[in-house]
Amino acid sequence: MSTYFPSGQGLPQNRKWHVVDASGKTVGHLASEVAAVLSGKRNPQWTPFLDMGDHVIVVNARKAMFTGSKQTDKVYRRHTLYPGGLRETSVTVMFAKHPERVIESAVKGMLPKTKLGRAMAKKLKVYADAEHPHAAQLPEVLDLPSRKNQK
Repeated sequence: MSTYFPSGQGLPQNRKWHVVDASGKTVGHLASEVAAVLSGKRNPQWTPFLDMGDHVIVVNARKAMFTGSKQTDKVYRRHTLYPGGLRETSVTVMFAKHPERVIESAVKGMLPKTKLGRAMAKKLKVYADAEHPHAAQLPEVLDLPSRKNQK
């Protein structure tokens, strides 16, 4: 007996498109489920070194929420590569200006830090509101499992 082993042939043509509504979902739980779909962990033919994941469109990113004290304590840091160039942005400011970046950074943080992870991240599309320009791809609605303590 031999084990089935997928080849890399035809992977881009067989990818599905999924739409996830972020309204009322916590950012971390949403990001972990989306990262699992992007990496292909939900695919029964998953292989660690192949990009087996599907495309994911996240809509209503503006309506996602944080739990606990993350709304006031979480900070995004970046460095300008100049001396003293550490810049900090609170999550409330980032969420008000660019809610899609908050979701994107949460999902990218849960993907591998390799060129395979960067290829997975390219299949993520995040929009602040309910409209998206990917209707031609006929995306399916992806229902995420609900958490018991989620309100």
